[in-house]
Amino acid sequence: MKAIILAGGKGTRLAPYTTVFPKPMLPVGNKPILEIIIRQLTHYGINDITLCVGYLAELIQAYFQNSQFLPKEAKLSYVREREPLGTAGPIALVESLKEPFLVMNGDILTTLDYSKLIDFHNKQSSFLTIGVHKKEVKMDLGIIELSGNNKVADYIERPTYTYFDSMGIYVCNPEVLQYIKAGVYLDFPTLVKLAIKDGKTVLGYHHNESHYWLDMGRFGDYQRANEDFERREQDFLPK
Repeated sequence: MKAIILAGGKGTRLAPYTTVFPKPMLPVGNKPILEIIIRQLTHYGINDITLCVGYLAELIQAYFQNSQFLPKEAKLSYVREREPLGTAGPIALVESLKEPFLVMNGDILTTLDYSKLIDFHNKQSSFLTIGVHKKEVKMDLGIIELSGNNKVADYIERPTYTYFDSMGIYVCNPEVLQYIKAGVYLDFPTLVKLAIKDGKTVLGYHHNESHYWLDMGRFGDYQRANEDFERREQDFLPK
């Protein structure tokens, strides 16, 4: 299977680090997060990898020109966004998408078994499968539910709400290209809504709670990623 890694964003929430450094190249432990992702993919037999680059693309390409930073199985190629195209728009730049393919953000730290995600997608005959992660949020306040006439319908003290995050990891059938036009901005939430509206089968693959997932979008998350990687490096870099 081909994998497409989205590595072209500016990562403005992690400025000033990302002012001079592309976010996928920020180090986690002693390796850029992008290198960790590539090593994980090849561990699961996904060797044909395309990087969608844009912002500070030269730094990414210069790093991976040194073969010691890549698994020997990895076949790396690049497509470049001349302007921001969103999380789904860059897919139109990638050639030869004739079989199901994986798309993912380039700033994710996870222990997801990609082979199980792909098997789920294929066995369920899904049009598009979204990796999801269960999250619980405990409220520190009492929550009041009002009826239409402002009568108190319920009073819930410090409830815990459960919902599913998108992991930023997708398996797509090549038919998704019918929704993606070359050079036109498109994000994945919009793509998913268009597919659902047309009656396509869009499924969520529940990321096992025992597995780890973290989107390094904010300073606190980036710090946590480094702390967790230091404690569990063998889980993120399987032999």
